[in-house]
Amino acid sequence: MNEATLLLTALVFLPSLAALVLAFLPSDKPDLLRYFTLATTVVVFVLMIMGLLLGGNESHTRFDPNVGTMQDVVNVSWIPSFNIQYFLGIDGISLPLVILTGFVTVLSMGASWSITKYVKGYCILYLLLFTGMIGVFVSLDFFLFYVFWEVMLLPMYFLIGVWGGPRKEYAAIKFFLYTLVGSVLMLIAILMLYFSSDVRALAELQMFRTGPNADFEWSSLHLGPEIEAKIGRAESATKDANAKLVVLRKGAGADKPLAVNIVYGDSSAATYDGAANKLDIIVTKEKSKASDVVATFAGSADLWPVAVVVLPDGSDGSGQVTPADSISIPAYNAGKPVHSFNLLALAAMGQRTELFDMHVFKGTWCEGSWLDQSLQWWAFVLLFIGFAIKVPAVPVHTWLPDAHVEAPTPISMILAGVLLKMGGYGFIRICYPICPDGGYDLAWLVCTIGVVSMVYGAFAALAQKDFKRMVAYSSVSHMGYVTLGLGVWSATQYNGYDSQYWNMGISAAMFQMIGHGVSSPGMFFMVGIIYDRVHHRNLDEFGGLFGRMPVYTAMAMGIFFAGLGLPGLCGFPGEAFVVLSSWKYSMPLAVISAAVVVLTASYILWSIQRVYLGAEYKGPHGDHITPSNTRENLIGMTILGFCILLGVLPYQTVFRFMEKTIDRQVDQLTEWTATIKEKDAVSNPIPTDLRRDDVSPATTTALPAGGDSEI
Repeated sequence: MNEATLLLTALVFLPSLAALVLAFLPSDKPDLLRYFTLATTVVVFVLMIMGLLLGGNESHTRFDPNVGTMQDVVNVSWIPSFNIQYFLGIDGISLPLVILTGFVTVLSMGASWSITKYVKGYCILYLLLFTGMIGVFVSLDFFLFYVFWEVMLLPMYFLIGVWGGPRKEYAAIKFFLYTLVGSVLMLIAILMLYFSSDVRALAELQMFRTGPNADFEWSSLHLGPEIEAKIGRAESATKDANAKLVVLRKGAGADKPLAVNIVYGDSSAATYDGAANKLDIIVTKEKSKASDVVATFAGSADLWPVAVVVLPDGSDGSGQVTPADSISIPAYNAGKPVHSFNLLALAAMGQRTELFDMHVFKGTWCEGSWLDQSLQWWAFVLLFIGFAIKVPAVPVHTWLPDAHVEAPTPISMILAGVLLKMGGYGFIRICYPICPDGGYDLAWLVCTIGVVSMVYGAFAALAQKDFKRMVAYSSVSHMGYVTLGLGVWSATQYNGYDSQYWNMGISAAMFQMIGHGVSSPGMFFMVGIIYDRVHHRNLDEFGGLFGRMPVYTAMAMGIFFAGLGLPGLCGFPGEAFVVLSSWKYSMPLAVISAAVVVLTASYILWSIQRVYLGAEYKGPHGDHITPSNTRENLIGMTILGFCILLGVLPYQTVFRFMEKTIDRQVDQLTEWTATIKEKDAVSNPIPTDLRRDDVSPATTTALPAGGDSEI
């Protein structure tokens, strides 16, 4: 077991293991239970920082921000009959969200000292929720992703339904039903994509490089040896990358293992023994480089129905090949599709093959109508609705205010800081890479939904008299920026396939998720501090808290200003760059989104005026208003400090980690737009100076593909 497997498995399952230990601790010692749970969250967070960010040069798990592909990959066969894998990994999209999850979970547990009922059950569910959240962000198998997505549902349901406010049952059931509807839609899309997928198509495409948008790196898919064996593909075991060979079986003798032997001889030739199912490639010792082996096989056209031999990605073929580099490939079913839940492979299929282009509804009755769309278009719609519920976006947002208002303060912090980000993560990790057809066609709808959410959430927040409900609606508005930034597909022929503004939008949306993930839990924590003292949230009955709780008021003002988007704080970079990116896509939407800042300032400043400044406190339990304690100050100051840090150093703290990954994804989708979606609209699809792929192109060698092709 390598370091990456140990680290990511520990991050995911250590909280669950701690929950199991917690079950055997005495229930009548609540402080022991709280400290044990807090210590677990701290240990996991420290593991994240040390393993992913601060490991020394000798560390094999330290994240490299200069690499755009997946890192720290764990790929173990889990349910081989359905090609389901225990497949985990980290890239520039998931890393900031994993760190955010650990950060918010530690602070939320620190805020859980106000929980006094059923402390043991609360802590167990809290740790199980932690496992589900981390699992979602590191899973690269769609089935595993769905399992962790559902794992979050039940703990959150009980945490709201048992420890919530007066209408906790209603809020918990509403949260459960909304999320369950989204999960069902997601499951339908998963099954559509799985049963339409076929890894064989990717293998053929990668070997022959036929058709547009066919150049990709096979190793970046991390399919694993089990799936490669099912498609009849294997690599030689040599450690010299330039001496490696790749063999793909073509069907002849598929019912028996194929031996591909490297043999030294007086001249170069390739022979096939059908009875023994043995392929001998004969080369001289003087000409035994990997490129010589490939050239020798390419000259034997009669053997092409048996197999194809090529160089792997990145190899120049200069390495020496010996008889020890012979390859054995097991028998396989050549006529059976090889389905996959691998998210990276599904993205390659969606962008580079026609597997997901079949039309779901067929017949003259729907021809030419809006129903006459591809499978991936419909999958995008289903997935988008499922993830939009979690964001949440208007009009599927109505569960959020009730859930926030009734949830206890630490659970509201988790909900705002982490769970809402899973919707945005689903958009960028799954919807757009796997189903670009729907993302391209419905970009206008996605952007409109984002702007409507921003405006509606801001007006709704202005109308609230409940302090916590106002903060809840502010989340709807702020997460609208995320939806808008991800949707601004401006890399089209009209804009000369200039992807920099769409890149800016996705990067800004990612930063907005991190910034909001810090400021929003802080806002809910500030509401919770005063609620624990006066047991109400009526904005009209507050006032004058500045004089009675000066430290608390200072923290609250700083955190609320971060939510407002004040320059120098964490809310500003994401919102500003989303607005800038949308200008290239739609000027009216950009103007409206910029104007939302005025509405945001209105409800934030008005709430500060009513709660912390103005007249004296008019509500009940005024004698219970005491200065914030050390625990509250420590949590509040930590959140405020990170609001300032992210606002002052946005590149050093967030942007630099996700830059290469987002560059790579945007470039791939821009290339798909030019070579697939708009291929009939332009003769020179994409300017080469706009491509920033950091993947080395594969070595080219002549090979057959219904004629001569280049690899």
